[in-house]
Amino acid sequence: MAKKKLGLEDLGGFVFSTDDDFDGGEYNQESEEQTPPPNQQRLEAHFSNKGRGGKIVTVIKGFEGKDEDLNILGKQLKKKCGVGGSVKNGEIIIQGDVREKVMQFLKEDGYKVKRVGG
Repeated sequence: MAKKKLGLEDLGGFVFSTDDDFDGGEYNQESEEQTPPPNQQRLEAHFSNKGRGGKIVTVIKGFEGKDEDLNILGKQLKKKCGVGGSVKNGEIIIQGDVREKVMQFLKEDGYKVKRVGG
């Protein structure tokens, strides 16, 4: 069995330098990702049933920003639609085909929403 070759990304951002004057510069500063305001966000409302045993879900993609803000938006959408769902891999998954409700709610909040598929 061949060994997997490690890359720089596998080191977790570790930087090594032989330069005595090297202070890390941009590597020492942890930049916190800011969430753009809703009017600068372009979201997509997808319809999907693949990989879910035939169950229909609405998937919201395209959110940019902090994971906490995405979780808050997902919770608001689930509450507004009165259904369950989850937030995974930068996507909001809402149970059922509730794209119209989701799109209406997001537009009221100031998001730009595009209906995609089905």
